[in-house]
Amino acid sequence: MGDHLVWERDGRDWPNRAASRFVSAGGIDWHVQDLGDGPVLLLLHGTGAATHSWRDLAPRLAEGFRVIAPDLPGHGFTRIADDSSLSLPGMAAAVHALVQALGVRPALAAGHSAGAAVLIRMTLDRLIAPRGLVSINGALMPFRGVAGHTFAPIARLLAGTTLTARLFAWRAENKGLVRGILNSTGSQVEPVGEELYGRLARNPGHVHAALAMMANWDLGPLTADLPHLATPLLLIAGGRDGTVPPDESFQARDLVPGARVVCLRTLGHLAHEEKPAEIAGLVDEFWREVAGKEWQS
Repeated sequence: MGDHLVWERDGRDWPNRAASRFVSAGGIDWHVQDLGDGPVLLLLHGTGAATHSWRDLAPRLAEGFRVIAPDLPGHGFTRIADDSSLSLPGMAAAVHALVQALGVRPALAAGHSAGAAVLIRMTLDRLIAPRGLVSINGALMPFRGVAGHTFAPIARLLAGTTLTARLFAWRAENKGLVRGILNSTGSQVEPVGEELYGRLARNPGHVHAALAMMANWDLGPLTADLPHLATPLLLIAGGRDGTVPPDESFQARDLVPGARVVCLRTLGHLAHEEKPAEIAGLVDEFWREVAGKEWQS
């Protein structure tokens, strides 16, 4: 397999393929899925994932929304020329360029893990003005203690050479590696999802983007700005999340005026893949609240 995923080959059975299109914006060639009609819902996946992560949730949300879900820069089928977009400010600017090119104004925005951080950054910077934000196991708090001092330098070291990504992609030929990573999230992912994550993990370009994103990620400024977020925020936390501890959603709630947490105790980091109908129900209920201005702190 080459350095990048090829749509004609690797996307032949991509979930919701009929909704896919390719758009150039901000110097990036984007893969975007666009499905449904109604208020625009911008949907952003997390680090190392792609639009396949929404395979069961997006069609449910599309019953009431026009869902716009891109592969983030360097991830999946979205091609980048360099790594300049693989930071929190860079990602926010890149997604803003995409939204402008599509000519849409998101009424609601929902993100998983790092995707939630991107959407909150965009809202704080007035790049988008949604009526509400949904964070699904959002990665919104910086690493603390020893992890904070060691993780970023190690990630930068690993991301500094394409050899690391090639080695990881080669090792991912062993299905046990991908299965072990997915199990560590605390979620049970069905075989179809596992195969799609494996397809991504075996691709050096995708792996490099994920590593570079982690290396360049700095959540300190975002956390400091959370008290200034005036947009209603719903934080969905998986009680068994092995990637982002559910306590982080409660910490974010305490920083954002009027924010609310729903903790789904039996679900892990990929809660939206485990129980898409339940997540869709929470999003729909939240939308009815914010659209009807019934939000209560």
